[in-house]
Amino acid sequence: MYESFWQDKYPEVIPYEIDADAYSSVLDVFHESCKKFADKPAFTNMGRTLTYREVDQLSAQFAAYLQSNSDLKKGDRIAVQLPNALQYPVVIFGIIRAGFIVVNTNPMYTLREMEHQFNDADVKVVVCLSTSAHLVQEVLPKTKVNQVIIGEIGDFLPPFKRIITNFAVKHVKKLIKPYHIKNSVSLRYALKVGASKPFKENIPQASDIAILQYTGGTTGIAKGASLTNRNLVANMMQSKYFMGVGLSEGTEVIITPLPLYHIYSFTIHCMVVMVLGGHNILITDPRNLKGLIEEVAKYPFTVFVGLNTLFASLASNEEFKKLDFSRLKLSLSGGMALQPATNESWQKLTGCQICEGYGMTEASPVISANPPLPNWVKTGTIGLPLPSTKCKIVDDNGNEVLLGERGELCIKGPQVMKGYWNKPEETAEVIDSNGWLHTGDIAVVREDGYLTIVDRKKDMIVVSGFNVYPNEVEDVAAHIEGVLYTAAIGIPDEKSGEAVKLFIVLKPNVQMSAEDVRNYMKDHLTGYKRPKHIEFRESIPMSNVGKVLRKDLRTEELKKIAQK
Repeated sequence: MYESFWQDKYPEVIPYEIDADAYSSVLDVFHESCKKFADKPAFTNMGRTLTYREVDQLSAQFAAYLQSNSDLKKGDRIAVQLPNALQYPVVIFGIIRAGFIVVNTNPMYTLREMEHQFNDADVKVVVCLSTSAHLVQEVLPKTKVNQVIIGEIGDFLPPFKRIITNFAVKHVKKLIKPYHIKNSVSLRYALKVGASKPFKENIPQASDIAILQYTGGTTGIAKGASLTNRNLVANMMQSKYFMGVGLSEGTEVIITPLPLYHIYSFTIHCMVVMVLGGHNILITDPRNLKGLIEEVAKYPFTVFVGLNTLFASLASNEEFKKLDFSRLKLSLSGGMALQPATNESWQKLTGCQICEGYGMTEASPVISANPPLPNWVKTGTIGLPLPSTKCKIVDDNGNEVLLGERGELCIKGPQVMKGYWNKPEETAEVIDSNGWLHTGDIAVVREDGYLTIVDRKKDMIVVSGFNVYPNEVEDVAAHIEGVLYTAAIGIPDEKSGEAVKLFIVLKPNVQMSAEDVRNYMKDHLTGYKRPKHIEFRESIPMSNVGKVLRKDLRTEELKKIAQK
């Protein structure tokens, strides 16, 4: 292990330990911040701002409504299928305050993906927006969900603006498809009922699960990482130690374009920013650059959190270049590799370097980061381990390698998950008997102590910061009539870091086009999981036991790219 190496080399940056028990639970952080920063802005979206006091009040009302539901018992799971909107923090903290477990769910999931997640977590209630209610309606008969709570885009807007906004969303933009869910109520109704109901504040234990965060696996089946209160508090304290350099309590304005249902965004914005009393500007659709820039221009932002693709797009946008960056103190990147050219363009434009970090869902998620200090950011690296995070690099036999040699990165710390929900065997595959989490990433510790990721041991593909597992893509493609074999790999992509390429071998005398495949995939996979490139072949490289050799396919593709 290298802890003494890092601590001896950088004692001013890496303390031996942080206090992972500084707060007993996520709610302790929430209550302290709501009291300390009561009248400060907490979250803004669509021109409406909720103060910390309002988030406190509204989440208590939602918690009271949930507790009045006789079908729910403490510890039951509630799926939250919301984008970056004011409903998200109200619902999330309401669920935890009521004594239930949050199941973060991507609003863009297909029916197949929703069905698996709802059933795996034994979800009892779903909270969604009306824009996705028709999909929830379709999947309900295949699940044990007994109630759906439906929000409208304009829920927290002033009355007249709310009516106009909801009318436009439904009748002008036509974003709401017809639905009829028998056991459903509106979010506004739930809040109104909750305001008149008694409420008993949940007092969670540090070891209690707060969130089930679903992540893929090499089997292609999404698994719920059980993140406890202590996991989340610890990672908040660890991240705050690095991120908090130069930031002031109650004054920072943070741009929030990454989805809060993603654990990276949740930990940063709903934990670290909250304990700092920061003001989150929620960007509902970051793909709409015009709308994002118009929103960002309204606020004197001091922190910008994103990933490589977003930073690259903004740095080359002429309208974005006109903004005032004089107050920008910190730019954070995670989820995918940050390209040096992107960092250079961003720094040239804003005067602020991007600090790249690294993590995984199973670690709540942050493991390492570049300290945001002058001359401490090393582009092309994932920085230094966070405080209280032990790291080691091991070979295929589990033996530690020497400094500068390649091997699998393994970590141990208070942020490592409790395990996969109801999956002890899968948990044992990634967390060994000594408590080491095996990341599946091949890394090197440089002489200066900074970590770099050089390859992936797993076949996982990272598209714009989201994990895509080849087996899941292949499994869906294999159900297309006429398909014999499939193989999915990740190939370099300028915009998304990596893109999915799917190879298909058809059965004899079958005719099929790439468009046929894309149309099928559209109904079964979320957008970022769908193959961008499709190639039909007569054969796919396999081992002597019939295992698809994805590594050989990747090597072929990289050679093609190098020859261009």
